[in-house]
Amino acid sequence: MAGSPSGALGLVQLLTPEGERVHHAEFDRDFGAEELRGFYRDMVLTRRIDTEATALQRHGELGIWAQLLGQEAAQIGAGRALRPQDYVFPTYREHGVAYCRGVDPLNLLGLFRGVDHGAWNPKDNNFGLYTIVIGAQALHATGYAMGMQRDGVVGTGDPDRDAAVVAHFGDGASSQGDVNEAFIFAASYNAPVVFFCQNNQWAISEPIERQSRIPLYQRALGFGFPGVRVDGNDVLATYAVTQAALQRARDGQGPTLVEAYTYRMGAHTTTDDPTRYRLSDDLEHWKLKDPIARLEAYLRRNGLVDDDFVAELKVEADELGHHLREGCKALPDPQPLSMFDHVYTEETEEIAAQREGYARYLESFEGSRS
Repeated sequence: MAGSPSGALGLVQLLTPEGERVHHAEFDRDFGAEELRGFYRDMVLTRRIDTEATALQRHGELGIWAQLLGQEAAQIGAGRALRPQDYVFPTYREHGVAYCRGVDPLNLLGLFRGVDHGAWNPKDNNFGLYTIVIGAQALHATGYAMGMQRDGVVGTGDPDRDAAVVAHFGDGASSQGDVNEAFIFAASYNAPVVFFCQNNQWAISEPIERQSRIPLYQRALGFGFPGVRVDGNDVLATYAVTQAALQRARDGQGPTLVEAYTYRMGAHTTTDDPTRYRLSDDLEHWKLKDPIARLEAYLRRNGLVDDDFVAELKVEADELGHHLREGCKALPDPQPLSMFDHVYTEETEEIAAQREGYARYLESFEGSRS
C-alpha cells in the first residue's frame, strides 16, 4: 500500500466464508497457530460480551445497548493490529476493540446503564471514551494525530516510538460533515490516522446504496489518500489490511481509509426493530458468512483446535458472562453532584455556582421529607 493512492483494489480476503485459506498479492502474510487461536478466542468472548449485554438490557438492567453481532472480525482484526503506543477513537459500538485494548467490559456497561459517562481512563489503554455524536470522533482522531506529528513520534524509524491513530465509524457516519472535514484535514497535513469504517450495510434504517453511488473506500481518492475495501467478516484480512495502514501512518505516509465490508446481524441498538427495513433473506445470506464459524472451520480442518479447546473456551465465556451479570447489577448509582466533577480539568466559577445551586435544590427535597 506504499506509494501513490490506489482505489483499484478489490475486496481483500484471506479466508473464505467456507474457511478456505486464500492468498492476496499485496496483503498476504503468515499466521502462527497461537495467533489464529487467539483471534478465535477474542471473537468468541467479544460475542459473549454482546449477547450478555443484550440480555441485560432485555431484563431492564441497561437502558440501551449498541449491538455488534456479526462485526466481531472487523473489530478484533483492527484491535489486534494496534501497537501499545497507538491511539483509538471509538464510536459507541467498539466493544471488541475495547476488549483488545484491555478495557474491562464491565466498564462499558456503566455507560449504557446510565451510571457514568465512561468509567475507564483513556490514558490507561490509549482507548478514548465512546462517542455518541455520530462522526465527531473522526475530527478528534485527526487532531490527535496532528499532535503526534508535532510530538515527533511519527516517521522516526523507531518501532517502539512511532505511533498512529485509528478513528472508528460506521457507514452512516461517512455521510456526516465531521467525517469529511476530518478527511480534508488529514490529507492536508498528512496526518498519521487510519479511518476505519465498518460498513454494516445499514445506517440505522437507510441502506448504503442510498448514501453513496460508489463503494465507500473509493471516496478516499477524492481526498488524495488510499482507500482499501476488506472482507470485514475475515479476521485475518482485516488484521493484515489494518496493520499495513497503521504502519503506513507510523512511517509518515499519511492517512488511509479502510472499509470493512460486513453486516450487523443485530439491531442498530436494542431499541430498534430491524425487521422494519431489512429482509430475512438478507440476514440468512450473511449468516453463511459468520466470522467465527469461518475461522473455526479453518482451525478444525487444519487440526489447530479440537472439542476440548472449544469446551474450555465456552467455560471462559460463561465466566465472563457471570462477571458481567453480577458486576452490572452491583454498579453503584452515581451521586447527583458528581456530574460537576469532570466538566473541566479545573472547576470554573460558573461551574462552582451551578454546583452550589443544584446542591441547594437537592437539600430542599431533604427538608420536605423531615
